[in-house]
Amino acid sequence: MNLEPKPATNKGSDDWFNGDVYVDPIAMPKDGDQRMIVSRVRFTPGARTAWHAHGRGQTLHITEGVALIGTRDGTVIRATPGQTIYTPPGQEHWHGATPDDFMEHFAMLEDAAGSDARDGWYEHVTDEDYDAAAGA
Repeated sequence: MNLEPKPATNKGSDDWFNGDVYVDPIAMPKDGDQRMIVSRVRFTPGARTAWHAHGRGQTLHITEGVALIGTRDGTVIRATPGQTIYTPPGQEHWHGATPDDFMEHFAMLEDAAGSDARDGWYEHVTDEDYDAAAGA
């Protein structure tokens, strides 16, 4: 058992996010035995991920604000603190904050073949699609 030093907060990559997003890694795979990835992710108003999918699914636990989670079929879920959303393996989705609120969630997933997202990340969510999802 080890007490790990707190890793630095990272600003989310412009390749993966629209807007300002900050990621605090909590658990990352080590030594081939552990596959769990957990991060605290904070979104500024209007910020969101690009489209992506996870080979082993992803669980999001909302801790602050209002989250929007969208899927390719047009489904949009609004989640509030204390709610947990699961996206199954291979389901293309995005998640982010509403236009007027900050949002924070814990992102939890199992590492799949050394990558946290199956087949990498896809295109950014357009402003039009985001506005429609947000009800603008």
